[in-house]
Amino acid sequence: MIAADSDFVRRLGECARRNVLLGTSSWKYEGWLGQLYEPSKYLYRGKLARNRFEAGCLEEYALVFRTVCVDAGYYRFPDPGYLSKLVAQVPAEFRFSFKATDEVTIRRFPKQPRHGDRAGCVNENFLNAPLFTEAFLGPMEPHRSNVGVIMFEFSRFHPGDFARGRDFVEALDGFLAGLPSGWQFGVEIRNASFLQPEYFAMLRRHGVAHVFNAWTDMPTIPEQMAMPGSFTADFFAARFLLRRGRKYQEAVDAFSPYVEIRDPDPVGCAAIRELSQREMRAPSYVFVNNRFEGNALLTIAAALGVELI
Repeated sequence: MIAADSDFVRRLGECARRNVLLGTSSWKYEGWLGQLYEPSKYLYRGKLARNRFEAGCLEEYALVFRTVCVDAGYYRFPDPGYLSKLVAQVPAEFRFSFKATDEVTIRRFPKQPRHGDRAGCVNENFLNAPLFTEAFLGPMEPHRSNVGVIMFEFSRFHPGDFARGRDFVEALDGFLAGLPSGWQFGVEIRNASFLQPEYFAMLRRHGVAHVFNAWTDMPTIPEQMAMPGSFTADFFAARFLLRRGRKYQEAVDAFSPYVEIRDPDPVGCAAIRELSQREMRAPSYVFVNNRFEGNALLTIAAALGVELI
């Protein structure tokens, strides 16, 4: 188990003092029992009580980390009660970063069961700034001090969505102009061809961060970082999600239940280390997913050059 006075916690604290917060993508992983979580806390009659684990593990997580990426916001607008429960389990300085609800980031709904009758249809709420402000930011307002970066994740667009990258940039420009100030926003795209000077320049005008993301068809994060103008705000956000060329389900099949590193990525690890050493004016964020190497905790420890336990 990770001790409060461990080198791992000390290094995370050093990064935080430089305004770089390292955390993981979500936190409810049973594979972390015995590493981050104390198994005995969640046992009932000798077996893991999953409801107890899912309800209580965030409090343990926040004893070590100071931020986490919440994926749940992507699938539905945030519920005030859910947000209150999250905030009640963490220290005052802890920051939750959220993926914005796909109701405003999907151009055409994929043909998936969860979209029901809207599957295959054009989304009338795509880049709807008033809807996002009311339905997403509204419930978060009481907890603003605990909110980190809010990330607009745009899945890969097809030519029928945007014929040219500049068309997307123009649409996104109008959307960002309609958002209220005072929040940290980031944009994560999955079209490598959109990584052009006009895209970065537009984000810079709005003080919005390009979210460096490791994904199947994207340039590596070091390659994105090396692009001129890719740091577009007084903070940054990076998500180490998948190795280039690897599909999501392939990673799930290869790495579950996320107990150990199974496919080390020295280049990605070096990028985490480089980002962690930066001095930033505003809180910045590095999130690591289990599906990047197999175990996000161990990936972060390796990048910081310390043992996890």
